[in-house]
Amino acid sequence: MRFPPPGADSRRPLRRLTGFARWTLLVTVCLTVLPAGAAQAAPAKSPLLTTGRLAATSCPEPPLIDGGMPRTREYLTAVMKCLNKSWSAHLAQAGLRFRTPTVRLYGEPAERVCGVRWPANAAAFYCTERATLVFPLTGGWIEDRTDLYPLKVVAHEYGHHLQSLTGVRAGYEARVHSDHTHQAELGRRYELQADCLSGVFLGSVRRSLSRTEQDWEALSDVLRASGDDADHRTHGTGANRVSWFKRGYRAVSPAACDTWTAPPSHVS
Repeated sequence: MRFPPPGADSRRPLRRLTGFARWTLLVTVCLTVLPAGAAQAAPAKSPLLTTGRLAATSCPEPPLIDGGMPRTREYLTAVMKCLNKSWSAHLAQAGLRFRTPTVRLYGEPAERVCGVRWPANAAAFYCTERATLVFPLTGGWIEDRTDLYPLKVVAHEYGHHLQSLTGVRAGYEARVHSDHTHQAELGRRYELQADCLSGVFLGSVRRSLSRTEQDWEALSDVLRASGDDADHRTHGTGANRVSWFKRGYRAVSPAACDTWTAPPSHVS
């Protein structure tokens, strides 16, 4: 299937920051940039990768343009409802445990959230130990946008929740603790898998989105612009972010999202 072309708002999204500490707050994995080696052995294979295609569902987007915080709250509530419905049914069919994530919406960044200081310039993030998705209702990532980027961001952070539910996070953290040479690369594998899982979801609801080919091309442009810079190689290059998103989108299956066995060049 040809990826339907992302033109609307292609503003560069806010750079997100994350730390890996005793527990992991995942917006971005801000680890020291270390040289990439051979393809890294995967954490214990997650059952998520064998669950088959995500069923096609409907998820109409409430408009975001104008309306301020009440409108963004409405949008995020609707999208989270779609994600919970889709992924809970998918995991249940595969015999896997599902837990609905907690969602916390903020009118503006707070001093502390989930027990830690709010990451600087964070668009959105997932608190792993508390299974909590955190979204500011303001900022360039979501206010007055007409493109698909907010939907992709929410689905990406939800991907981190799926990684926690299905053992990916535990395997990733174990590898990071034991393999200090490839921490940065492992972090990118983790983040690019969430990009791919966001593509799986958007692929499953694409027919209900009333979007044009130009809208999809615009999303590709935004993702490409959100790639790593030379100093913070945490999420992958713009080209690799687009590539993994499209893999998930085209396959509509988590099986396409095995970033752990991909060559280093595919997760650079």
